[in-house]
Amino acid sequence: MSLKASELKVGDTYEEEVCRNLSRTQIVQYAGTSGDYNPLHSDEIFTTQIAGYPSVFAHGMLSMGMTGKMLTNYVGDGRLKSYGVRFTSQVFPGATLTAKATITDIREEDGEQIAAIEISTQDAEGVVVIKGQATARLD
Repeated sequence: MSLKASELKVGDTYEEEVCRNLSRTQIVQYAGTSGDYNPLHSDEIFTTQIAGYPSVFAHGMLSMGMTGKMLTNYVGDGRLKSYGVRFTSQVFPGATLTAKATITDIREEDGEQIAAIEISTQDAEGVVVIKGQATARLD
């Protein structure tokens, strides 16, 4: 998809399911890929009995990566200029996540058309797990 400034307006949205029924295996695979072996993500006994959470949970960066895939599906590869998020809630095994991008501004910057994008990702119960911002270069 190639976004064109002439086809966009402030308030346009794009939404995509980025994960269905997140598995513990996916969480452990991400730990191996990222090198982040914090026991909160893989050790059920530590997480529930010592840390006091109801279960192990996904790495924030795993959720951010899934959300980032939604962004590149929307704006296209190589178009993101910035992307940052805040993690607002844990993502537990079994979660289904839907990410949403909303165009909040379109402006010219250094001779390029730039879209400012507000991002949110929520689980099936409506709990927002990520909030963030991005900018993308437009045609």
